Amino acid sequence: MDKGNDLAGALAPIPVNRPPLHVVVYTDSEGMGGAEFSLGHLVAAVSPDIAVTVLGVAEAVVGAIARQRPGAEAVVLPPTGVRWPKAGQRPSLAAHLATLHRLRPDIVHLNLCTPWAGAVGLTAALTLPQARVVRVDQLPLRTTDALELWRTRALSLRVDAHVAVGEASARRMEDFYALGRHTVQSVPNGVPDRGMPSAPPPGGQHSRLRVGSVGRLDAMKGYDVLLRAIAQVDDTHLTIWGDGAERPALEQLALELGLGDRISLPGWVDDPRQYLPEVDIFVLPSRSEGFPLAIVEAMLAARPVVGTRVGSVPEAVLAGQTGLVVEKNDVTGLAHALRQLKADAALRDRLGQQGRAVAAAEFTAQVMAQRYEQLWRELLKTPRSPRLRVPRPRD
Repeated sequence: MDKGNDLAGALAPIPVNRPPLHVVVYTDSEGMGGAEFSLGHLVAAVSPDIAVTVLGVAEAVVGAIARQRPGAEAVVLPPTGVRWPKAGQRPSLAAHLATLHRLRPDIVHLNLCTPWAGAVGLTAALTLPQARVVRVDQLPLRTTDALELWRTRALSLRVDAHVAVGEASARRMEDFYALGRHTVQSVPNGVPDRGMPSAPPPGGQHSRLRVGSVGRLDAMKGYDVLLRAIAQVDDTHLTIWGDGAERPALEQLALELGLGDRISLPGWVDDPRQYLPEVDIFVLPSRSEGFPLAIVEAMLAARPVVGTRVGSVPEAVLAGQTGLVVEKNDVTGLAHALRQLKADAALRDRLGQQGRAVAAAEFTAQVMAQRYEQLWRELLKTPRSPRLRVPRPRD
């Protein structure tokens, strides 16, 4: 693993003979989440004639992503901290500058878990004389910090391409940061398609309706709403694969609601997709999302999905076609959707099959990689966008 704080190493010469397209993918995340898993899927799926370097600030994250692609270079830099600019961050910016100028990529593809993330990486990438800079925002969030808002907008206006993970997410980013209409493109996240899952074995608790979900146990995911809805639907069992700070609160709520053995919280599992065939319905009751991978995984497993009308979820969960959509925080509406699907096995099967067809056509890792490759190559055919002065965005 290359340590970017060794500037002598960062300035070492690079091979002259390299593939025609060299892409540096960047993340400043210090832990693995949906944004980082999505980047790993992209790294694994892009064409073999593209040279990929994974650049980041956390060795575990960089390593996990780089391992998805044999031969990918992994480069670790010092962490940037949560705020910038500050005097303490100057050495980190220097390491970013030295390493990116050593690598001389054609494309710098920055994958950001929040809009205000990656400021140091973006700043360094924008100094490269020939590279095209692509920023990808995984969550369309608005900051209330004036410095972060100004910085996010200033950097966004200077990149060569700005991408969000869905049409609704793209429009929100434009509105939140005054970027101008249709300045942010949409490329939905994708996951590998493993083919149709095998059917679950009969018997045991499978006489109940089996509801499942995958995600962090935190307030944003809205699992308290799901527990309250489950309490209103008889003969139903809920399993949530995931862990987080909200576990004690959810366990206490389950006791208060008298759910007893109707809920299971097994914690994190290495591959939650293997358990999806065991559920009849997949639910993601989030209060905020970009384009969640868990929903696509459930669709590829041919499970009917119930999702909330947040972010770009309705672009995958097409109401009445691939699943059902309810408003966030709507316990009554969610309970009604569960009862509707519980009473109609044919509807569950139809939604699941249609969901798999849509996901296989639109939301696989291969489709995502093809869209990004097309974007990268188109950028290299056009003049580089201005860095110091940018036109005023138009509505």
